Amino acid sequence: MNWKKIIAIGVGIALVAAFVFTLKSNKDITIEKIYHYDKEQTIKVQAHTLTLEEIDNKLTFSGNFDANRETKISAETQGKVNRVFVDAGDYVRQGQTLVQLDNSLLKLQLQAVEVQKEGLVADVNRYTILAKSDAIQGVKLEKTTLGLKTATIQKATLQEQINKTTIQAPFSGFVTLKFTEIGGFAAPGVPLLQITELEVLKFTINVSENDLNQFKLGNSYSVLADIYPNDTLTGKATMIGSKANRGGSYPIQFTLKNLKSSKIKSGMFGEVSLKNETGGKGFLIPSSAIIGSSSQPQVYVVKEGKALLQNIIVSQKIQNKSVITNGVTEGDVVVTNGLINLFDGANVIVN
Repeated sequence: MNWKKIIAIGVGIALVAAFVFTLKSNKDITIEKIYHYDKEQTIKVQAHTLTLEEIDNKLTFSGNFDANRETKISAETQGKVNRVFVDAGDYVRQGQTLVQLDNSLLKLQLQAVEVQKEGLVADVNRYTILAKSDAIQGVKLEKTTLGLKTATIQKATLQEQINKTTIQAPFSGFVTLKFTEIGGFAAPGVPLLQITELEVLKFTINVSENDLNQFKLGNSYSVLADIYPNDTLTGKATMIGSKANRGGSYPIQFTLKNLKSSKIKSGMFGEVSLKNETGGKGFLIPSSAIIGSSSQPQVYVVKEGKALLQNIIVSQKIQNKSVITNGVTEGDVVVTNGLINLFDGANVIVN
């Protein structure tokens, strides 16, 4: 046999052996670096000892008050502001004059049209008599009559423009913003004042899908302002949202009459309350402590240092808490926090 071939084969075998050895070494190193979870390791958790308690049959939902109506008032015609009769904070009645624009030129034009109309009325009367005796052509009377109609329309147009220089309150309320002063310039679309109606309020809350069926359109509910906890208001549900907002909750709006002197202001906070007919006794725990599906909810119960999965029955949810009526007993310790690495039979220590 050729010695060169023997040497080549020997080198090839050595290279293959070295490659296999390297792969095995790399595998061993990789295995060593991989984290191996120790199932015997003790997991720190937070827990709650169950006590049978009377479930409060009163549900409350926080929200905020808004004005029933609010609008920015602008002029329908342009002109210089001659007078502003109100200031921010004033209460105004519907139809009350708020701003007066300069209308002197329009009044002069109106006077000119009135003089023209008086002359045309006299001409029509005179031409009517002359036309009956065939002293003038009938077409002259006809043209004068048309001129009188045109002057009448011009007078009505000018009177309407003059009326629009007096800006009145569209509804009763408070002047909450003032954008102009005497000497300013008004134009269509440019706000002059903001009027806010507070005699009637809107109160809006946001509820989860689980609480949505607690409210019915048209029903009345008790509403309290945080700042006036002793004055109960009655709000009628006028809007129930059909689409969830970004937070996954649904808006519900109530319409109610304000306290005397409109003490509740737009932007204040309050709450709506209602009685929950499914009160009674049960175990109240945070809903975040429940795992599993809605058809088969479960909790971890700590027994002899181990976390054991336990099937339960949830009778109702009250905001962020759940009422358990079956599956656990008084004195059981239920894990409420630290569920991430938890499994059935895990060693735990209650923190």
